[in-house]
Amino acid sequence: MDLIVTEAGTGWQASYGDQIWRAAVGRGGIAEKRAEGDGISPLGCWPIRRVLYRADRLDGPPASPFPTTAIEPMDGWCDAPAHPEYNRPVKCPFSASHEEMWREDGLYDIVVVLGHNDDPVVPGAGSAVFLHIARPDYSPTAGCAALSRADLLEFLAQAGPDTRLCFQAG
Repeated sequence: MDLIVTEAGTGWQASYGDQIWRAAVGRGGIAEKRAEGDGISPLGCWPIRRVLYRADRLDGPPASPFPTTAIEPMDGWCDAPAHPEYNRPVKCPFSASHEEMWREDGLYDIVVVLGHNDDPVVPGAGSAVFLHIARPDYSPTAGCAALSRADLLEFLAQAGPDTRLCFQAG
């Protein structure tokens, strides 16, 4: 069974079986990915590779069938298309453009790494497409999907080892 993220009335939702949760997606909505930084959540179904979490903000790793690793303060994710580590985890300081994984705003307290543009990596086709914690107002992401912390934990506890995240156009 897959987690389906799609438009719902005036917002976005994620459904998994009988569960339906409010969600956020990229500022460009769900569509064919055009380029790095376009703000689009990429149309299609993406395998879940692993779960990252802030051990200092959770009481242990989230329940999940996926490999789970604690985020460290120097962790980053390369989003520079011309760099050989594009769309890969990196250690900071890092000279090329990158996402800081150790964030103060709590959005990356739980990060589900999706298998988008990773096998093989195509420079410029999009990086750091995750499922993570939503802002309280569910404002748009940079191209990820986001759920509330409680909903994300609930989803991970129910997910199967073959569960994918599917971005579907409305």
